[in-house]
Amino acid sequence: MSFEISKSYTLLSEAMDYRAARQDMIASNIANADTPYYKPRDIDFEGTLVAEKEKIFNQDKSKELQMATTDAKHLQPKERQSSQKATLFFRDGQMARNDGNSVDLDVETTEMSKNSVMFNALVMASKKESAIFRSVIDASSKV
Repeated sequence: MSFEISKSYTLLSEAMDYRAARQDMIASNIANADTPYYKPRDIDFEGTLVAEKEKIFNQDKSKELQMATTDAKHLQPKERQSSQKATLFFRDGQMARNDGNSVDLDVETTEMSKNSVMFNALVMASKKESAIFRSVIDASSKV
């Protein structure tokens, strides 16, 4: 049995995991800047994160069409699971050098900085969410 603070906390946790994976991918690109024929990779998870948000926040089962069971021996329907995963792709657009490597350090460091800012924003939002939860617990203990 798991304890869920709130639905937004679950989404924040998923987003931080994706941002950490993207940070590792960008660091790998920078580390392979001198590897011949290396193509920079990236993770596109914004679409997956939107689908995850829809799955978490739109769980209103009252508007969903229910399967009719006319016999007790009927099988029960399976819960729908999100089949979307973050997609890995090769970042194109940079010209390859003579050795076939197309890592552009300016692009990689810029993407790493943007990703770090987004990760820090998610951490701050997570701290704020847990601070609100702690204040509720503290206030309820005084009653």
